[in-house]
Amino acid sequence: MNSDNDLQIAGDILEVPHLLQPPREHPATVAEFVGLARAVAADRSQWAHLVRYDATTRWYHRLRTGPGYEVWLLSWVPGQGSGPHDHGRSSGVLTVLEGTLTERTERGTRALTFGTQRVFAPGYVHEVVNDTLEPAVSLHVYYPGLTEMPMHASPHCEARSEPRAVTA
Repeated sequence: MNSDNDLQIAGDILEVPHLLQPPREHPATVAEFVGLARAVAADRSQWAHLVRYDATTRWYHRLRTGPGYEVWLLSWVPGQGSGPHDHGRSSGVLTVLEGTLTERTERGTRALTFGTQRVFAPGYVHEVVNDTLEPAVSLHVYYPGLTEMPMHASPHCEARSEPRAVTA
């Protein structure tokens, strides 16, 4: 029986090492960067003790670097926001570790709750704000590492709303 869908491997594939791809030491695909963000998020011992809250400015800490990428930890007290910006030539993964953040783009507004991940390409313009009455923490992976964050005028983003309470 010869058909396009009856490919079978006889024997143990591990006996044919030249067919196996070597495991990568560092992420190289979008899925691998998302996986990195999830792994760091899941291990609170890597980041929870580092979080600080600053009422005057967003707090941030570079958590890790690798070949061409950076991992940042940010905290957001109620009312703090990034302003409309992009990430230059960097792509990224944003993961909410605690609390709720609001992302505004020209396409609308979305709430980013615990565990939410957003993947974005170079040139993606957005604004991230803590519109709640509780602090929030987020993890950001940038590839290549973040070298610029051009700010934009805000007409493409919706008007800010009043802070709202988050119910547990």
